[in-house]
Formats: sequence, C-alpha cells, structure tokens
Amino acid sequence: MGDQINTQHPAVGIQFSVGLSALGNSAEQIKQALTSEQNTLSLASGFIPEKQVWVGAYQHALIDNIPEFLQDVDSRNLRFALTALKSIEADVKAYTAQFDRKRLAIILGTSTSGIADNEKLLKQYFNHQTDVDVQHHKQEMGSLTKGLQMYLGWEGPAYTISTACSSSAKAMAAGQRLINAGLADAVLVGGVDTLCQLTLNGFDSLESLSNNLCQPCGAQRDGINIGEAAGLFLLSKETAPVMLMSAGESMDAWHISAPHPEGKGAAEAMQKALSMAGISANDIGYLNMHGTATPQNDAMEIKAVQTVFQSYEVPISSSKHKTGHCLGAAGAIEAVICQQVLADQSWLPLHHSGSIDPELDEANYVLNAALQQPIEYVMSNSFAFGGSNISLIFGTKLK
Repeated sequence: MGDQINTQHPAVGIQFSVGLSALGNSAEQIKQALTSEQNTLSLASGFIPEKQVWVGAYQHALIDNIPEFLQDVDSRNLRFALTALKSIEADVKAYTAQFDRKRLAIILGTSTSGIADNEKLLKQYFNHQTDVDVQHHKQEMGSLTKGLQMYLGWEGPAYTISTACSSSAKAMAAGQRLINAGLADAVLVGGVDTLCQLTLNGFDSLESLSNNLCQPCGAQRDGINIGEAAGLFLLSKETAPVMLMSAGESMDAWHISAPHPEGKGAAEAMQKALSMAGISANDIGYLNMHGTATPQNDAMEIKAVQTVFQSYEVPISSSKHKTGHCLGAAGAIEAVICQQVLADQSWLPLHHSGSIDPELDEANYVLNAALQQPIEYVMSNSFAFGGSNISLIFGTKLK
C-alpha cells in the first residue's frame, strides 16, 4: 500500500488505467502512433449514404462472449467497455477487495450508448415494419454503467454522464468529487463511445465533417473526423505515479452548438483547474487541446490558451488527427495519453504536420516528439455543445 493523499488536497491516484482507440490497445502502440507520422484513421463506408468518411476505428477484436445476466444491456458499447476492463480486471478486483462493495462506485461518460445496435432495427421500424422488437433499454445512457456494475458486483453509486464531448472528462471529475466527499473508497471512471450512423450523419448535416484527415488549427481545416474509444481508470485516495490533480468546469450558455467566440468559458475552466491544483500556468509542461479542427472551436481555444498562459509558451497539440473525435470518450482517451506522457517522461504527442492557420500560429505546437526536460503537470481540455467546458490536470507530485 502506498501513502494516503492528504485529505486537504483534492488529488486522487490513478491506480490502473486502459485506453482502446484507433491508436491501438497498448501503451507502446499509443506512443508509436502519437510520435510518428503514421496515419491511424481509416476510410469507411456504410455510415453515410453514398459517401466514404475518415473515422478513428478501433482495429482490434472485442470480446465475443458476455455473461447471460448482461444480455438485456448487451451492446457494442458495453462490449467495448468490457474489452477494455479485461486488461486491468484482475488488478482492479485485487485492489478493491479491501473495500466494502457499497463503497465502490462507477461513473462513466458516453454519448452514443447502444444506439448502433438498434439502428438497423429502427430503420425497419420507421419503414412500417412495426413487428420489429427494438430493445430501447440497450441505448439508454444508464445501460453502460449499469452493465459494468452488474459485471463487477459493486453496490456503490453508479451513473452515466452524457454532456456530449465533455462526458468522460466530467465523469473523471465526478469520481474525484465522490472520493473527496467520503462517499466512495474507489471509483471506476472513464468513457466509451462507438461509431454509429447517428453521430456521423448528425455531424454531416451540420457540415462539420472533414473531407480529409482533420487538421486542428490548420490553415485548410474543414471539420472533424469521428472516432471511437474506451478509456477506464480506477481512482482512489492512495497516491500513484500519476494523479488526477484537479478539474475546472464552466458553462458558456452561449449557443446550442457553437463555443463562445472569445473562449471565455474555456479560459475559465483552465483557470479553475489551475486554482484547484494549487499550481500556476507556468507549471504545465504540456497541454492536450480539445482541438477539433473546426474553425470556431480552434480559434476560440487558442484565444483561451493565450488568456490563461499569457507569455508562457506551453507546448500544445491536438491528438484528434490520430484518434478522431471520440465524442463522449474523448476526454477519457486523451486522459490516457496525458497519463502516458507523464509516466514515460520521454515524448509528447505530435501536432499534425500540415500548415497552421496564420491567425493561430503564435502558439508552441509540438512538432518534435522528443521531450526535452522532465515535466510534472499536464492539462487536457474537453469542450462540448452548449459550452460545457472542462479542463483536467494530471501530475506526478503533490504541490
């Protein structure tokens, strides 16, 4: 057992974690993908009629057998989560055996839930095949967390957060609060989202999908690529090599889908995270941008970074040209990336190699993956529809 974190400090330890995405399914694959020019996205058909789109698809197999008692909540979303959990399951069970099951909680983020499993059936239903049996509970937002709780046999608080692209980052913040409030001894947090027609057609209707590989802050950026991911973390008060230091949240309430043009809410979230962690902007060794490659989001985020970091040229990059925008799981997979950066202390995720928008080029984009000196803290941004903003800070030591 390690040292217990000071109860006056909000930091919680990341005891175990896993991330599955287009980057791969291991720490080495994640590093290789993010420090090289290799393309990890793929062209896919069948999501949008008569159109191929670039997506961040998970290329490995998911588990093909689940327990009988999970049949009612079975979906690709749940199987993605269980596949991720499998790699850390033995460690999680051994670690949590010391705690009362009523004090073991689960908080996850998603935006798609099990909708992909029902899309074909719903299409038949709306084509007047009314005898089709559509299992709506598979696509309920709560089904993901309910399924994992049933699988693990835990009895503490369990719920799903669905705030679009900030969902899983908010799940991590909620888990941290639950521990600090004394309501749980350990919390499984993270997020899962899977590729489906609903989201791809939705973003296509908004004219937000890129026709090529997305280029965050790029001069020719024209939208996002959608991805899928599963990221899970077990949090507790016990110290760990990498800790979730803090979370800063804000709400723009500016527009249903567009961010505040000056990045006021984004800057507020970053500043709140710094204040909660008790560190200054100059302590951040790397910032993982939300960086979607849409014109408005990138422009406002750079403004927000400049507001918070002032003259300090914090190294920044977006990893979405490698993962795709994983929506409800974006915060989780990018937290995995940040954790790995801190654990390895040898690399940073490369920003894309395309030309940068001249209006956004006064920033320290990571163009050399080699880490020049050790870093202690990294920040990860997640900004969602409606102006739901959150910044997470991860660190290797308490301040």
